Amino acid sequence: MKNLSYVVLIALIVSACGNNEKSKIATSQPEKPNVLFIAVDDLNNWITPIDNYSNAKTPNFDRLAQMGVTFTNAHCQAPLCGPSRASLMTGLRPSTTGIYGMTPDNKIRREENSATKDITFLPEYFENNGYHTMGIGKLFHIHAPDSLFNESGGRVKGFGPYPKKRFVWDGFGKGIKGTHGRTSTDWGAFPENDTLMPDHQSVDWVVERLHRKYDKPFFMGLGFLRVHVPLYVPQKWFDMHPLESIKTPPYLSDDLNDIPPVGMKINDLPMMPSTEWAIESGEWKKIIQAYLACMSYVDYELGRVLDALESSDYADNTIIVLWSDHGYRLGEKGTFAKHALWETATKVPLLFAGPNVPKGKKIDAPVEMLSIYPTLLELSGLPAYNRNEGISLAPMMNDKNKEEGAFAISTFGMNNHTVKMDGYRYIQYEDGTQEFYDHSTDPNEWTNEAANPTYKEKIEEMKRQLPIVNANWDPQSSYTFQPYFVEQKARTSDGKVVPVKVIGADH
Repeated sequence: MKNLSYVVLIALIVSACGNNEKSKIATSQPEKPNVLFIAVDDLNNWITPIDNYSNAKTPNFDRLAQMGVTFTNAHCQAPLCGPSRASLMTGLRPSTTGIYGMTPDNKIRREENSATKDITFLPEYFENNGYHTMGIGKLFHIHAPDSLFNESGGRVKGFGPYPKKRFVWDGFGKGIKGTHGRTSTDWGAFPENDTLMPDHQSVDWVVERLHRKYDKPFFMGLGFLRVHVPLYVPQKWFDMHPLESIKTPPYLSDDLNDIPPVGMKINDLPMMPSTEWAIESGEWKKIIQAYLACMSYVDYELGRVLDALESSDYADNTIIVLWSDHGYRLGEKGTFAKHALWETATKVPLLFAGPNVPKGKKIDAPVEMLSIYPTLLELSGLPAYNRNEGISLAPMMNDKNKEEGAFAISTFGMNNHTVKMDGYRYIQYEDGTQEFYDHSTDPNEWTNEAANPTYKEKIEEMKRQLPIVNANWDPQSSYTFQPYFVEQKARTSDGKVVPVKVIGADH
């Protein structure tokens, strides 16, 4: 009898251990992958895994590129942060929503906007599919709509910290002080150390949460403020980029002689330094040095995030996407700004890494930020969202044949669009005037070939990619920094939808 009791006791212990082991398995790493969603404000393609420009030093961008796929020819939906981010988070084009300017985060989705009134934002879609959502920093225009995330770290107001004495470019040109805005454009070494930077504090928040335990998969958003102006970071980041090592980008003083009037109005940016001023004042290399210093600083903070992820329980089951809201011109086309439909204003970094993503791969086909939403859904094994206007890039990551026919559209204001396709750029403005560039012979977009009969067929092909519908300006959306957009909104702000006026957009 003693022996029988002993056998039963052993069996119960083994059974209990087995149940505990099953319990451990069931509550360990969730089956669905986590998502780490990283936005970098105003970052162009100068980082080392893409352009590797002028002695850039971004080893952690290289590190991320080796972990996954780098899209070297990605383009924003709008060369301005507010509409670009609203487009990415809604999965809808600016021409669909009428969100062409800055829109309060809480006003993107409203009953008065027929396109967005019932839209599901990207983080919400993950929450609706069983994810714990978190976010900190600049993700939408400011941070995020109220209560969007299960956990929000918010965002430090502005783009500081700021020194007591500042230069701040304060040009208004044809603008009216008090009616048209100005920016925080300035550059220099400040503050004394990294811990005083809001981005450092945001990364602290993310690092702490990467070492927590979760009973469900997570979606975590991190929005860096740099490299947005003012171009302030501590002195050590400037020291990495001596002035004598700095190259200035290609510039042609009479480059804009063949630009249509609407294009010239859009490029009238009195609130930004001009290239001619930067040359005459000797500040051009200093501005570029400051931008490169800010890039190296963000790279350092990115490295802290990657280190934390690699030392966490989630290293092998987390999808990473890193993106920027638009490019940034640093003297190209006469100014220092985004705000244009040319290559240097629309082109942005886009990198993916994680489970089932090829490692160390580069894809040169043109793609859109609009594709981030559907791509994350497919990589996460979630059902597609039928409201998305972008396409998933997951098939392209694994099959070169999927690159054929790829194109990207950017929009700036109502009925001003550009299409990037097959190494060409086509621009059409609201009055039907055009620009066309062949990047095989003119990578700097110095010669407008729109009237060249050699390109007539290609122009017609690219026109067919233009949006069929162009919504009027959403009344809650505005951009007061430039007289042209103030005037355009005044003409087209009733929220109605109008058909595109051009021939050949009948797709």
